Formats: sequence, C-alpha cells, structure tokens
Amino acid sequence: MDLERAYLLQNYARYPLVLKRGKGCWLYDIDGKRYLDLISGIGVNSLGHAHPRIMRVMKEQASLLIHSSNLYYHEYQGPLAKKLCETSGLERAFFCNSGTEAVEGAIKMAHAHGRKINPEKFEIVSLENSFHGRTVGALSITGQPKYRADFEPLMPGVRFVQLGDVAGFEAAVGPRTAAIVVETIQGEGGILPIPGDWLRKARELADAHNALLVFDEIQCGIGRPGTHFAYQLHEPPVTPDVITMAKPIACGLPLGAIVCNAKAAASIVPGMHGTTFGGGALACRVALEFYEILDELMPQMRRVGAYLLDGLRDLQTKYSIIREVRGFGLMVGVEIDFPCRHFVGQGMAEGLLFNVTHDTVVRMLPPYVITEKEVDRALKGLSKIFKNGKPAQA
Repeated sequence: MDLERAYLLQNYARYPLVLKRGKGCWLYDIDGKRYLDLISGIGVNSLGHAHPRIMRVMKEQASLLIHSSNLYYHEYQGPLAKKLCETSGLERAFFCNSGTEAVEGAIKMAHAHGRKINPEKFEIVSLENSFHGRTVGALSITGQPKYRADFEPLMPGVRFVQLGDVAGFEAAVGPRTAAIVVETIQGEGGILPIPGDWLRKARELADAHNALLVFDEIQCGIGRPGTHFAYQLHEPPVTPDVITMAKPIACGLPLGAIVCNAKAAASIVPGMHGTTFGGGALACRVALEFYEILDELMPQMRRVGAYLLDGLRDLQTKYSIIREVRGFGLMVGVEIDFPCRHFVGQGMAEGLLFNVTHDTVVRMLPPYVITEKEVDRALKGLSKIFKNGKPAQA
C-alpha cells in the first residue's frame, strides 16, 4: 500500500485490503482472512477464482500463443465471433480490450453510419443516469454530470433524455440522430432495469429515423441476468443493431467486443478502425471455454439468482432502511434510504466484499458459480449490516 501511495496515480479511493489469492467465490488477504466475493472484480471474474477448466486452458494456451496481432489469423477469433453472433441474433463481431473501448467503437460506427446518409447526421441520444465508460467518447454519452464535469468540453451532439419521458424521447430523436444508446440494465446508476416498452420505443424511433440502436451490455450481459443478454429478458426481445460487451467474457483477462448486424457492420471498412491487443489468442480461447461452461451453468445461475433475490426481499420485510431490492439473475441492487458507503467497511469486517454505487445502492455482482450455501452466508452477514442501520454521526 505504501508503494502504491508513493508511485501510483492517486485516482482510486481503495479500501485497506491487500488480496493474495482466490478460490471459487472466495478471496484471501495477505493475512489469510477469507472474504465471500460478491462483486467479482466489478462483474469481471464471472467464474470466480482459479476455476479449474479456465486455469487448464490458460496454462495450455500461454505455452502456445498469447498474442499475434490482427495482421494474421489464429484459431479462436472466428469460433468466438460465431458464438457471440449466434447467442445475440446478430451477424458480425469486433474484438477489443475493454467495455469503454467497445463503446468508442460503437460511437465511430454510429458516426460513420450517419455520415454516409448526411454529414449533419451525427447526434447520439442517451439516457440520464447512464454510465458508458471513462474515455472521452464514452463519457460524452454518460448521463451523469459528476463523471463528465471535470473533462468538458466533450464530444458535441449528445442529447440526454429521462427514462419514462416518452414525449421528450420522441422530441430528442430526429433526422440528425445517428444512434440511440441504451444501457439495458443501468449498473453504475443503481441496478435499474430498463422496461421493455422503453426498449421497444427506442427500436421504433431508431427505425423511423434510420439511426442505429445500440445496447450497452458491458455490465449486465453475457449470462449475468440469467439470459445471454439482458434485452432477451423481454418478450418478444427487442433486438438492437449493435451490442457492446466486455466484463465477464474472458474470466478476468481483458477482452471486449462489439457485435452488430449487417447494416451497422457496413459502416466500417478496412482502415477505419482497429486494435493492437484486442482479440488475442489467449483471451479468445478462454472466452470460448467460458461460453461452454456458461451453457452448463445457466440453470444454476437462474435458480441461485432467484434464491438471492428472495432472501434479500425477506430482509426488506425486516429492515425498514431497505427501500427496494431489484435486479435480474446475479445482478442485484439493494437501495437503502440513506447514503451507505460505510456498509462496505462493515461488509469487509463480516467477510463480505460488495460495493455501493449511486451513493445509496448496495451492488452485488457475484461469480456465476455461487451456490445457495454461499448466498446463505451472504444473507447472514448482510442482515447484521442492515440491522446496524445508519451510523450515529450520520
């Protein structure tokens, strides 16, 4: 910790915890204390820690080929692209390194699409309370001023609309709109699912104005909601033109992706976009193994996710400080009726790791391998925390 304070850029408000190793849903600090991991690297360690099949694939592939660049083919990009297209219902994939990079690529795709129609067709419509990443383009379409303020002026041509304001949404989308971007479950914004009727309205408006409909599934996608993607929760599903994804797909290795239909793909031709590291052999092979395991895990994930939500709603009946429990599958938020960041430290004392987002929402993104027994352990610790309530000085 002292070396980090001395030499690292001080942009993280870290908690005083030094982690050494992990196994399954558990993490261990340098003193050997163990913690139930309910945040999984902010949704990244999808299969927990040291999963035996992932470890086997990583060791084997690392001894063969880690990186070759996108100048050449390797064995795993094509099969992984096929898998992403088949599970999403779309047609083309592009691999990158992170969620925010996927969003940047989607913005370029939207601008290129619009420019082919009209040079003035470059506007992007996004939701208030959204979060799309920390690069300049992604920040520009993030609907939370606290993230944007220090870096303005940002990318022009962005309009924000309030969820539920249909008239405002219709007024914001027009001939100059190149894309509508929707985070299908707002993660950083407090685990807020976007209703199906709003997604259908977004599809309708995008079609009416020849704009691309982009769904940001970086935090909520690839299995976490109990379906491959969160938009598939709705019946009938509202299929976007473009999906951005990243967090869980390579089980801790950096990998992001854009998946799109033929209309969106036609906007990008050779030389317009690229990446040095994205889609390397090691990350893609791990992602393929993840997909195989995910197909086997999905019934358990739905069952345990429902068990977790039921347990939290039971706690809600006992503790009046809980305003709402919401989420799908293994993406859960517990809204408290006061700022509750102090709960994180109390959780660590109880051997639980989670975080608080939007000041008042306890966010849990547990590994996909979590069991009912581990959920019981989490609920026991959370019950103690919620019972403590607001600190005396608050």
